[in-house]
Amino acid sequence: MTSAKRTPSYLQALVPLIALIAMLAASVWLFGDSSSYGPNQIALLIAAAIGSLIALTNGYHWDEIQAGIVEGISIALGAILIILMVGALIGTWLLAGVVPTLIYYGLELLNPAWFYAASCLICAIVSLSIGSSWTTAATIGVALIGVAVGLDQSLPITAGAVLSGAYFGDKMSPLSDTTNLAPAVAGTELFAHIRYMAWVSVPALAISLLAYLLIGGGSEVLADAGGLAAMQQQLDALFNINVFMLVPLVVLFGLAVARMPALPSIFIGALLGAVWALVFQPDRVAAMAQGDGLLAAVEVAWLTLADGTEISSGDADLDRLLSGGGMSSMLNTVWLALCAMTFGAVMESTGLLRKLLAGIAGMVQSTTSLVTTTILTAFGTNVMTADQYMAIVLPGRMFRAEFRHRGLDPRVLSRSLEGGGTITSPLVPWNTCAVYMFGVLGVSPLQYAPYAFFLLLVPLIGILYAALDFKILRLDPAR
Repeated sequence: MTSAKRTPSYLQALVPLIALIAMLAASVWLFGDSSSYGPNQIALLIAAAIGSLIALTNGYHWDEIQAGIVEGISIALGAILIILMVGALIGTWLLAGVVPTLIYYGLELLNPAWFYAASCLICAIVSLSIGSSWTTAATIGVALIGVAVGLDQSLPITAGAVLSGAYFGDKMSPLSDTTNLAPAVAGTELFAHIRYMAWVSVPALAISLLAYLLIGGGSEVLADAGGLAAMQQQLDALFNINVFMLVPLVVLFGLAVARMPALPSIFIGALLGAVWALVFQPDRVAAMAQGDGLLAAVEVAWLTLADGTEISSGDADLDRLLSGGGMSSMLNTVWLALCAMTFGAVMESTGLLRKLLAGIAGMVQSTTSLVTTTILTAFGTNVMTADQYMAIVLPGRMFRAEFRHRGLDPRVLSRSLEGGGTITSPLVPWNTCAVYMFGVLGVSPLQYAPYAFFLLLVPLIGILYAALDFKILRLDPAR
């Protein structure tokens, strides 16, 4: 016979969250940029333990809590496999000359005065075409970070511009999973949701592009032409640079447009990169090989998928830029994701998260407060569960009836879920999206967040529209 479970109090629901925020703040203060390499993981697990102890006092059994943790982690396994596969792709694309070729041409085409705006726009176009902010960041974003090094540009601003463009394209693309999920949860149609989302996303992108132009044009960013030429010469000496090196990139984008699932698409891209390295970069492969012959070359490609590549050019900055990748490079990211999902699973499966959300829902008084509360709740769910999908589904379930009760079109809900859930996920340092972007771009969320203008503007514009009653659609009374 199972014992009756008591509903947690608001104070009990708040305690794990307050403890987590305090520990994460202390982690950043004590360990700085290295806080994501262990200290944050410990903070998440301690907060999960606090939540578990509260649940035990409310009548839950450990077996139930553990089952909730296992189920919560299983939700993230797809994303974790993609994260590992992206590490493999980055490693082989570095060795194959794909990323170096993108950097080479980027140095040739991009002017420092409009580099940030161009980075944002390029990522927006690519992400719109493939529907994936993650793939865009891992391919074009990585190359743009390399170009930023060559042009002596700010890496945090570059990362912010990459994410701004990547997430705009993601939100406007019918190929995006979250763009499909939000209208499904809210009860509206995909393309109607995209058109309605555009009223917020397009102005946010326009303002972001203007800001990046002002930042780029308002500072002394004219790079040394001789330095750029020297970097191009180094790249040309290290790699076989030509347009044909971009074939793996074209294939990956083609698979994404054809709507092949992300995991096999990225795996194919990684394997193709390994083949490209063997065929077109024999000197690079030979430099890493432990012996001669085809078998030694295959060993290099094999290990590159696992551990990435290492370049020794004599230029420390260039070596840092062109070395890395491999599945092993993402293990810390996976560690952080597992710990974050453990905390989120404890909060959800023990009723603590439900209690917090119910308390928030009770504060709704008007359309403005409903939209604002939905956006903030989605953001808060990102903080508590570290997962953008949970940040869409949980608030969507909770507020759907309230939006209908107030006569608001489901598109108002779906747009609010995107603005508070998907868009803010890369801003929460322990969220799986932010962890992924940190692993791919090498820039901490705390560093790029102030410059990710699109991510900051979308929720604010959504709240402003509600306050002005602008583009707030109502249901037909006849329905």
